[in-house]
Amino acid sequence: MNNLEVVQNLYKWFSEKEFDQIRTILSPNIEWIQNKGFPNGGIHYGIDQVLSGVLTNFKKDWKSWNAIVNQWLDCGDAIICLGYYHGIHRITEKSIKAEFAHVYWLQDSKIYKFQQFTDTLIIQKATEKE
Repeated sequence: MNNLEVVQNLYKWFSEKEFDQIRTILSPNIEWIQNKGFPNGGIHYGIDQVLSGVLTNFKKDWKSWNAIVNQWLDCGDAIICLGYYHGIHRITEKSIKAEFAHVYWLQDSKIYKFQQFTDTLIIQKATEKE
């Protein structure tokens, strides 16, 4: 599996909630950087922290959450994904659409670093009651 396929599988397996499969493509010492202000934002280290602290947590606060990739940029050891988030907040029932750029760095077909770029204000507003 090449690096682009690894990252494409990550999105596929996340949408299918195949967390055991995701585990196979993450480096044990992965560094996962999410924007501050984003749900579970901050820096997360290691597979367990990424899976429990980030990826599986969305179902708690969001009725639905999708990351839709419109463009894949293969940069060799790095893959850049451009797209948007679409979600509906569980409590407020507000829906969002926020564009993102995701950057993944890979070595030996394992993701060892992720960095997110998105407008967190759009997402925060969806969590606020009126």
